[in-house]
Amino acid sequence: MRHARRRFVRRAARLAAAGGLLLGGAMVTQAVASEPPGPPATPRTLAQPAGDSAAGLVRRLGTGRTAGSWIGADGRPVVAVTDPGAAAEVRRAGAEPKLVGHSLDELKSATGVLRSAPRVPGTAWAVDYRTNEVVVRADRTVSATDWSRLTHVAQGIGGFVRMERTGGTFTTRLNGAQPILSTGGRCSAGFNVTDGRADFILTAGHCGPKGSVWFADARAAREVGQTADSAFPGSDFSLVRYASGRAGEAADVVAIGGGTGVRITGAADPAVGQRVFRSGSTSGLHDGRVTGLDATVNYPEGTVTGLIQTDVCAEPGDSGGPLFSEGVALGVTSGGSGDCTSGGTTFFQPVTKALRTLGVRLIVSAQAAPNSGPSPKAPSSAPGAASPGAPSPVGGGAEGTTLLSRLADTRAVGPGLLVVAGSLVALVATRWLREEQDRRAFRRHYSTMWG
Repeated sequence: MRHARRRFVRRAARLAAAGGLLLGGAMVTQAVASEPPGPPATPRTLAQPAGDSAAGLVRRLGTGRTAGSWIGADGRPVVAVTDPGAAAEVRRAGAEPKLVGHSLDELKSATGVLRSAPRVPGTAWAVDYRTNEVVVRADRTVSATDWSRLTHVAQGIGGFVRMERTGGTFTTRLNGAQPILSTGGRCSAGFNVTDGRADFILTAGHCGPKGSVWFADARAAREVGQTADSAFPGSDFSLVRYASGRAGEAADVVAIGGGTGVRITGAADPAVGQRVFRSGSTSGLHDGRVTGLDATVNYPEGTVTGLIQTDVCAEPGDSGGPLFSEGVALGVTSGGSGDCTSGGTTFFQPVTKALRTLGVRLIVSAQAAPNSGPSPKAPSSAPGAASPGAPSPVGGGAEGTTLLSRLADTRAVGPGLLVVAGSLVALVATRWLREEQDRRAFRRHYSTMWG
């Protein structure tokens, strides 16, 4: 019985050592044959408009017969139309029509007149599709004289221009999901993008001009990168090129606080009424609704057009931070008024326009890589149905990896060689023990025979 146990132990040891050799060899072979570490292979931009059926109807019917679209309270797309014929077409397409008095052409003409008027810092305007109006807002810095002058311009356009005073001040916001600092102040990393040769941070243009150097700490000990391109005013986006040339692990994740993040799977244009989320290092994660598109804001530093208008709150320190929904990138924080105690209005630079202008593409989750299935759908618009997206550790998930997953990593050349070496040592040790046991057994046998 004792000899049988020994034989069993020796066989098990030999099998374990041989298995270790096979595993280590496979790991080394895979690591040598695999690509070097880097961002997800073939990152891409996935642009699919939210509320696509409604936007498609507006394009098909034309801006003379429609006045925009939005997501209704029940989650269904609504299209504003100017005649019964267009309403019938919208209804046949499965959307809800709403008859209005002014076409999108008229509304856009009104914003053109406002844009050509003398610029008044502290004012903003956007088309409100749901009320069929152009809403002009002025913050507390606008004088009574300037407000009277702008009101006179609005009255000359027509009764569909609504004038509103708002609390707070329209200012650009600094900071965001992951802080980056320069001599000009503190800003936020929005989304990671690439041009195929190097990786960049897409953030707000007002964060700093071309050539600005960014750091990850206040002592300027850890350099993040340098601004390679910037647009502000007019638009509000910029590219910060990583000093190492690569974004590194978790390049597809945006932070939402508490050491957690959301995986980004694509980019899209939002729809009015859609639920969205914004992350910032000052005020954290907040949500709200898109209230307008193609908004114009007259910041003290200059005028920015084509922005997304929302009722998501933000505070100084949140600029450049990401706007997203269901893991789909929508915008980067530009500015606004109010705070997260009393509420306010926040504007965002659309991601899709920035990507097209800069000639870069979003670095997305590996699950969204080419040939892995259809492009991600636009974010859900049903009331309460939208979420920020799939959760993920900000550090890229290293904390959650198991020993098996680390050993199975195709880049694990070092661990593979260690497994091979350990297996060889185990084989040698097993053989030595077997020979030593045989020698002892031989001595015992002959000592018994010969006394």
